[in-house]
Amino acid sequence: MTGIRLTAPAPGWAIDADVVVVGSGVAGLTTALRCAAAGLDTVVVTKARLDDGSTRWAQGGIAAALGEGDTPEQHLDDTLVAGAGLCDEEAVRTLVTEGPDAVRRLITTGAHFDTTDSGDIALTREGGHHRRRIAHAGGDATGAEISRALVGAVREAALHTIENALVLDLLTDAEGRTAGVSLHVMGEGQHDGVGAVRAPSVVLATGGMGQVFSATTNPSVSTGDGVALALRAGAEVSDLEFVQFHPTVLFLGADSEGQQPLVSEAVRGEGAHLVDGDGVRFMLGQHELAELAPRDIVAKAITRRMHEHGAEHMYLDARHFGARMWEQRFPTILAACRSHGIDPVTEPVPVAPAAHYASGGVRTDLRGRTTVPGLYACGEVACTGVHGANRLASNSLLEGLVFAERIAADIAGARPPRTEPAGSPDAGDPVPLLAPEARTAIQRAMTRGAGVLRSADSLAAAAEELEALHRDAAADAEGPRDAKAVVPGVDAWEVTNLLLVSRVLVAAAREREETRGCHWREDRPDRDDAHGRSHLVVRIAPDRTPVVHRTETAAFPPVRPSD
Repeated sequence: MTGIRLTAPAPGWAIDADVVVVGSGVAGLTTALRCAAAGLDTVVVTKARLDDGSTRWAQGGIAAALGEGDTPEQHLDDTLVAGAGLCDEEAVRTLVTEGPDAVRRLITTGAHFDTTDSGDIALTREGGHHRRRIAHAGGDATGAEISRALVGAVREAALHTIENALVLDLLTDAEGRTAGVSLHVMGEGQHDGVGAVRAPSVVLATGGMGQVFSATTNPSVSTGDGVALALRAGAEVSDLEFVQFHPTVLFLGADSEGQQPLVSEAVRGEGAHLVDGDGVRFMLGQHELAELAPRDIVAKAITRRMHEHGAEHMYLDARHFGARMWEQRFPTILAACRSHGIDPVTEPVPVAPAAHYASGGVRTDLRGRTTVPGLYACGEVACTGVHGANRLASNSLLEGLVFAERIAADIAGARPPRTEPAGSPDAGDPVPLLAPEARTAIQRAMTRGAGVLRSADSLAAAAEELEALHRDAAADAEGPRDAKAVVPGVDAWEVTNLLLVSRVLVAAAREREETRGCHWREDRPDRDDAHGRSHLVVRIAPDRTPVVHRTETAAFPPVRPSD
């Protein structure tokens, strides 16, 4: 344990449970439902409303070998290729073999997928897949349908939920084992202000950290809170340097910041073409799958073409779909484009890459266990080894489903006893808080230095900007008593989390001196399989310095010394 915690008031209330699940996407709600079904007293904590996580924004679908002629082995092969030599093959095999039945159980929970005239699940293709294996709902509203079904099941089961709550730090007992979390509830309900949920099992399902960049497809709640909590608690994280930039995000202007509208890969899966300003299909000849190449390849090709042409964006041309197909297959995307004055039926859609998905996160084993006893991680916040250096399209929802079920089974089998948190929850080494206005400085430093294109110089510049913010916050905290201190609150806690995960991401990106998957080093354009087929594992030292070490192989070491 590091002893590091956020600066926050002492908890003013507490509740007890067997399990606390932090997050309400597909990973969190599936875990919670399975734990509750096993008879465990389960509490769900979510940062906004139950249906406000990243899952509801997922357009494309969920990948599984459900179609005739498709097999888990073929799904495994495509995943390994996309992961650029860094997938843990055992984790991938677990995903693809258990995935089809996990999807069927999701359907029994109440999720309705689009079907063919014969009643079979309708399947499409996305980048990196050699077969049609993407199940979708509402055309391009798969995440919204999955979220609807799971939220409905949670409410029907009357699970204890705490909405509008930002998790702060992990509580531990005298043995260093998980004993719950501290959290801050914003406003209404039976709880308010800083409190605690005491439980021997904590499941982080907090989603991603896309808000470390200026432009992202992630919702505003994706500020890396779970990764930051885990780091402060002494857990190891891995592969944070592999941030997937989605190739086709609706371009709203060079100065546009915050959450940007996604144009799903499924649009290319149905036959849309990427073209430059002259109408040339520039993906032809770049990869055997052309527009359906893995996302890192497409994002790099778009960025390279933009540089060659001095352009701020490229175009996605699907005018040949016609109005009927747009309206029936992609109604959400059509509405988003039209709301910004673009009609895909009659004109190409301007697109550019934006931060989308963190392939790395809190390091886990195949049961979702982290290096801190009693702490689990699932979904985008976790690094299971499935995604390697670049996530295969639509594997994320499947990963959330499969590993959520495995986590629930592990907790139900172990049923650890409740223990008392050691000491006061506000004890330890408090992290100096950043002023909320530092958020923009972090995002711009990360976008300039650690975006789609990286180099030793750009990463060094980003590291220096981030360390300056870190030093200034520490200096302000140790300043004269009459100096104006940053008031603890949601905005300050979020930006402090953003700084921590940004510093760790940049530390790993500087260490990986090669181009691999979605980590693109302009100064090191080649893959280095002699040294690069290993993971970078990072923890935070008690002095808050990121400590990076390299694994010996692409397989993760055990999370417990005895395993």
